[in-house]
Formats: sequence, C-alpha cells, structure tokens
Amino acid sequence: MPRKEDSLNTRHGAWAIAAAVALGTAVLAGCGAPTPPAASRTALPAATGAAAPKAAKEITIGLSMYTLAAPYFAAQTNAVKKKAAEMGVKAVIATEAHDDMNKQLADVEDLLSKNIDVLILNPKDPKGLVPATKAAARAGIPVIVIDSSIDPSADYVTTVQSNNLANGELVGEWLASRMKGQPIRMALLSGTQGNPVGKERRQGVFRGIIEQQLRDSNKSGFEILTQGWGNWTHEGGLKAMEDILVARPDANVLLCENDSMCLGALKAITEAGRKGQILVAAAADGQKEAYEAIRRGEYGATGLNDPALVGGTAVEIALGYLAGRRDFPKIYYTEAAAITRLNVDKFYRANSDF
Repeated sequence: MPRKEDSLNTRHGAWAIAAAVALGTAVLAGCGAPTPPAASRTALPAATGAAAPKAAKEITIGLSMYTLAAPYFAAQTNAVKKKAAEMGVKAVIATEAHDDMNKQLADVEDLLSKNIDVLILNPKDPKGLVPATKAAARAGIPVIVIDSSIDPSADYVTTVQSNNLANGELVGEWLASRMKGQPIRMALLSGTQGNPVGKERRQGVFRGIIEQQLRDSNKSGFEILTQGWGNWTHEGGLKAMEDILVARPDANVLLCENDSMCLGALKAITEAGRKGQILVAAAADGQKEAYEAIRRGEYGATGLNDPALVGGTAVEIALGYLAGRRDFPKIYYTEAAAITRLNVDKFYRANSDF
C-alpha cells in the first residue's frame, strides 16, 4: 500500500551544528564519523583573541558519563576520544557513574583533582549535577554539556544535543500518516521519570501526530493506553514490553523514547507471537540495529540522533573555548529527520559504533 512518507523525512531541525572551529592555525573539519546526508552546518563564533592559549597537545579533557549501559552512550564516549585524538589532544580521562548521581558527582570531583582543562558532562539529573558545574567553575574549568539537558542555574558554556522536539515531531507526522484511517491505541515506553530529554521526545511525537491528523482530516485523536519505563536499555525495554503485552493486549502502536528500549520491546513482541500486529517506532536515536530492522520492515521509524556528531562537536567547541572563543549559544542542535524504510540507506553505516 502506498504511504505518504517521502515528504515527512527531510525537514531539518531548528539549529544546525557548527562545522569549522579554528584552533590556532588548525582547521577542524567535522566530527569523527561522516555527517549524515543533507546536514547543514554554520560557523561557530569567532575567537576573542585570548593570549597564549594552550596547544592541543597540552590539553586534557575530562569526560563524565552517567552511564554506558546503552550502546548510544558507549558510541558517544568513543566519538569524544576519536575526535580528541584527531585534534592532537594530550589525553581524555573518561568516567562512568553507572547510573548513580552521587557517583557522578564524585567522578567530577575526581576529574577536577586531575588538572583537566575542560569538562564534557552528560548529566544523570538536570538539577542534581548543577553542583558539579559549580565546582568546575570555581576551579576555572569550562563545562560542555552533551546529550542530556541541565538546569539553567548550572555553570556551563553550551549544550550539544539532537533536536529532540523536532525529531519527535517528524516521527509523529510519519506515524499519523502511516495509521491514517486506523485508531491509534498507543503503548508508550519511556526512559526514566522526570528526564527532560524523554519528555521532549514524546511531546514532539504527540505534536506531530496532532498536526498531521489535522492536515489530513481536520480532526485529531489518539489514545495512550499505558506508559512503561525501560531505563533507556534493551533489557529494560524487553521487561517493560512483556508487562505491557499482558496489561494492554489491545495496543496497536508502540512508541519508545529511544531505540535500545524499542529493540528490546520488539523481541518481547516477537516472542509473544505479535510480530507485525504492533507498529513499532522510536522518537530518537538511529541505532544501527534499528536501521537494520527498518530495512527488514520490522520497525517503522526512528529519529536521527548521531552520537558521533554530538560527541565530536563537543570536543570542537571545548577546544575552541580554550582558544579564546566566547558568546556561544546555550544550545546547539544537530539535524532532525525521521528515518523510515524509504530513506534508511542514506543514514545507515555498517561500520558505525552505534
């Protein structure tokens, strides 16, 4: 059956990532992995002329990750290390908090004691990690936040992340068009309670569904039958979906806030003999295994969230700041897109870490 996907998968996000940051006389060309097709990038602010910045070979980057449990976070860490090596950085000291906020606070304290020059932080909790940024500021260490959001009261230079709201909206538009004429009885699989990224992702999808339904039929409506919590992991998604299938066997759509949970949920759906009966989609990530499932027709859509682009750009900005750059916007968004069977080959990379 023909589907109205073509017009829904190519819109860009509100912001594009900066491409070329000068450090001394070096030109920093892109991130560790190739930029997805059609990405639009603009220059970062010019340097202020700060005197005698350190050379890259003298710089140590501290990287604090709240978890590496999902493949996305491991790929993000690898991207930071790869980009730093390409740029000649002396060292990257990376820590993982194992999803424990108190440990992440201790990790940052430890990093600060090791004379790092800049901190790249993926915070476990938007308010709970504010003290870590304050401690860094007291030590004169700039903070670049990646992926997750942080409270505005924090001391940080900028946040680099995918455009969660725009990605979600595009996936929602695709979902409404795919389900046109059928009632949407949705099971929602979320990451962690109170997480602002998850909230943005699902709200974007809801907005996209509503707007596309209004365009198609001048009315809108869908039902959320239940919300489960998968802690962003494959195993969490598997367990949560097993419970959902028992509690709400009438669900015909599964929306997840990332691919890892959706891939676990897809396994539960298959084992329950419901494969092909529930349309599976994620608001974001673009995990390689999700792309492969989309190619096979087992998975409907996902939003574009490239950890290599996020991690690599954070390194560019960090070194640019140390070279004297200022006046950065408080957030950089990467490109937004809905990836479906029609365009998945444009984004799929067999050798990707994620």
